[in-house]
Amino acid sequence: MDELQVLYGGTFDPVHDGHLAIACSARDALSTTVHLMPAADPPHRAPPGASAADRVAMLRLALQDVPGLALDLRELGREGRSWTVDTLRELRRETGGERPVALLVGADSFAGLPAWKEWEALFGLAHFVVASRHAAPLAGDMAAPLEAALAGRIVALPHALRQSAAGQVWFLRQPLHPHSASDIRARIGSGRPWRHLLPAAVAAYIQDHGLYGA
Repeated sequence: MDELQVLYGGTFDPVHDGHLAIACSARDALSTTVHLMPAADPPHRAPPGASAADRVAMLRLALQDVPGLALDLRELGREGRSWTVDTLRELRRETGGERPVALLVGADSFAGLPAWKEWEALFGLAHFVVASRHAAPLAGDMAAPLEAALAGRIVALPHALRQSAAGQVWFLRQPLHPHSASDIRARIGSGRPWRHLLPAAVAAYIQDHGLYGA
């Protein structure tokens, strides 16, 4: 099989140390480049607090000295909402159906998968790498349709994702960052300490551009 391609989508509003920790952990476990893919108009949350240009600038600063992490701007070049199923279909048109592709997502996002557009079709387009505190979901932790969809898909070892193009789920044991982007935005707006939660260059950009009330 071809090299595994890993996409890590999100608003990155702003990108913070938790995002980078998950991306680096996946990079190391999978021995491949992880592509951070900012969303233009995320359908599952409120509009971003920073513009796409600012979010991309912050991502470039965050990634500039981190090997094995790259930037993928495909969703910013498309009109309308950033539906993951459309992104993956576009990618498959470019690369064909044989290359292993994986989506890196947090456990909370994965648990909400049944709310995504054509969510069941996603398993035919990509693998899932789920950053989670647990090696696999506990019984009853997920909605019944998602639990049913996972039957026979969970693999114990990451190299299994290279054996097929899509359809498998691997849980990446990753101590999750205690602070979310929304918490960081709230900290900035209220004047509480926040700079220690971000790469220094990103914190400086936020301060210099007055983002999020800084």
